[in-house]
Amino acid sequence: MSPITCITRRLINTTLLAILLGSLVSQGALAANSSAEVVTDHVRAQLVSSVDAVHPGAEILIGLHQKIIPHWHTYWRNSGDSGIPTTIDWKLPEGASAGDIQWPSPSRFNIGPITNYGYESQVTLLTSIQVPKTAAVGDSFPVHAKVNWLVCAEICVPEEVELDINLPVVAASVSSGSGNPLIKKALADLPVDTSWQAKAEYSKDSLLLHIEGSDLSAKHISDINFYPQEWGNILHNTQQERTVQGKALVLKLNPGESPVQAGQPLVGVLVVTEGSGSGRVSRGFNIRAAVSNSPPAAAPKPTAAKSPISAEALKNAAADESANLGLPAALLLAFLGGIILNLMPCVFPVLSIKALSLLNHTKHSAAETRWHGVAYTLGILSSFALLGILLIALKAGGSQVGWGFQFQSPVFVLVVAYLMFAVGLSLSGVFTIGGSVAGVGSSLAERPGYAGSFFTGVLATIVATPCTAPFMGAALGFALAQPPIVLLSVFLSLGLGLALPYLLLSTWPWLQRWLPRPGLWMERVKQVLAFPMYLAAVWLVWVLAQQAGANSVAIALGGMVAIAFAAWLYDSTRNSAIFAKHSSAAIAAIAVVLALVGGYWGVEVSAAPAAGAVSKHDGQWEPYSEERLQSLLAEGKPVFLNFTAAWCITCLANERVALSDSRVVATFKDAGITYLKGDWTNQDAQITKILKEFGRSGVPLYVAYAAAQPGQPAKPVVLPQILTPEIVLNAVHQSVNPANL
Repeated sequence: MSPITCITRRLINTTLLAILLGSLVSQGALAANSSAEVVTDHVRAQLVSSVDAVHPGAEILIGLHQKIIPHWHTYWRNSGDSGIPTTIDWKLPEGASAGDIQWPSPSRFNIGPITNYGYESQVTLLTSIQVPKTAAVGDSFPVHAKVNWLVCAEICVPEEVELDINLPVVAASVSSGSGNPLIKKALADLPVDTSWQAKAEYSKDSLLLHIEGSDLSAKHISDINFYPQEWGNILHNTQQERTVQGKALVLKLNPGESPVQAGQPLVGVLVVTEGSGSGRVSRGFNIRAAVSNSPPAAAPKPTAAKSPISAEALKNAAADESANLGLPAALLLAFLGGIILNLMPCVFPVLSIKALSLLNHTKHSAAETRWHGVAYTLGILSSFALLGILLIALKAGGSQVGWGFQFQSPVFVLVVAYLMFAVGLSLSGVFTIGGSVAGVGSSLAERPGYAGSFFTGVLATIVATPCTAPFMGAALGFALAQPPIVLLSVFLSLGLGLALPYLLLSTWPWLQRWLPRPGLWMERVKQVLAFPMYLAAVWLVWVLAQQAGANSVAIALGGMVAIAFAAWLYDSTRNSAIFAKHSSAAIAAIAVVLALVGGYWGVEVSAAPAAGAVSKHDGQWEPYSEERLQSLLAEGKPVFLNFTAAWCITCLANERVALSDSRVVATFKDAGITYLKGDWTNQDAQITKILKEFGRSGVPLYVAYAAAQPGQPAKPVVLPQILTPEIVLNAVHQSVNPANL
């Protein structure tokens, strides 16, 4: 299996969402009212029946009973400012039919400026089922329901289950039984019809609902709320002022985005809450009020859009810095990010190769030097184009991928470690191919020299991808959500920025005057600059250990020994007799193949995966999880998020320079900030999702959530990709004092 296939397999596997189907059918006629039950993360759902057995031609009630975990709710038929009502798709025996859902009286849920209508704790949604007259006595009457609902707290989670209940068919002379007691309670929760007189009229900017009923002026009534059946008839998130005029109750409502017109009825449920010695009791009443006049010409618009509101949506609105980008801005940001990428620590090892190339080229003609700059640029642009095409292919296959995704493959990390080590051996003089791997020392007029510059550009792209420079985050986040041609354009602009400094130096000779004169000292410099390549190899072996466990270190080091042996054998025998030369070359090739094949097999098959780069911590931070984050935000606590990866040198540098600074650590502790760290080393679907929500395609990502009142949405602040202690401390100050935001 190739490294690309391994990447694709992992990415696809981590993005598949398994849906639990509850399809347990009751067994036997004696188990008359048994029902399947499905438990999700938030709701326990089951079907219940008003009877234990059915008569041919009878009408029965089937209830969807939902037991909801604390602090979460599902939705009424009109969900309010946000949310989606529960839906039931019935599958019944031939000749049977199902009516509409009978909705119990709802409650109000306020989340900041958002008001929703729905149910908490538990609810039973009733549906009338008509049994066909042709149902045969002695058979069973199976009822199957496919149910979808949205369950929300500060976030919203769509859930789907399939439920079954199997009822025996008995003769009319046989009792059908009393059914499940939940049905009786559900019937009591339904709003009832009354003889009250109701009418509505527009007065200035208000809709006045008049309800005349002898009981509505009683002093023991503690609360009255009107719930419109249709969305948009009124503003949901405004207070409904009430006054009593004789025996009539007048509710002052604010017209919504879709106000009721003259001659049309305002339909809904009036929920009256009474206070008594035993507690508060609520009861719903069906209201149908004729509207006598037309609404004002410019009725106020609702303050919230009709769409499911979640913490993810709030994060998107506050932090998606790529949302308003156009193609020109994205191209410019990518270009600037590519220029800055030359200064990032992950690209530094390749600077040794470029520096030596420039030093050596100063003694040659300007035309030859320019062609080397062009070859280097083409190497970078070709690599970025290939990377973009690969991303497009993976996205088309349904994979969630981001910048630096190839370093999530342990095999790819191992191969790049071998490459860094081999380049270091070449710079140290252990072996020479065509003057060197980078073309240093070869004739500038010969093709191998230009090929060396081309592959130096390829190498620069490979080692640049673990880094994210300023400006890159928004540009790449924009590109990954665009059509293929736009994505490729942004990637090529990024590559052009990376190639620009070398291209300028090679194109304009006057810039080369800033370079030192070539001389014998260059050989020493070349050998010294081999050590950054060795350090890069050491770093990659450490990354490999985070991904594939401690055994992978031995595998990688053994492969490097084989490569070193192959390099020494090849170089020491290349001037020998033909037979000895060819034999040594064959042995060297076998050693390299063994290093690659053995490394692939050892890492991909035998090495046990490690827990990840952030599996061990010293108590200053906690591993990130969506559940932990939402729990902290629900309590109104300040949170600092750090999404990192072992192969991201920018991330590691930020942790050493800023996040491990003693002032930052002490401030986090004193301010009560919970520091959550997410590991993206081996691809994590949750982290990929949250990166996308913030308009990012890769790490690092730093987010500070301000302290908030419980139940209020937390406001996130996205920090720069390059941190200093002062930047973090300023974000901490804002998170502790949200009024400064």
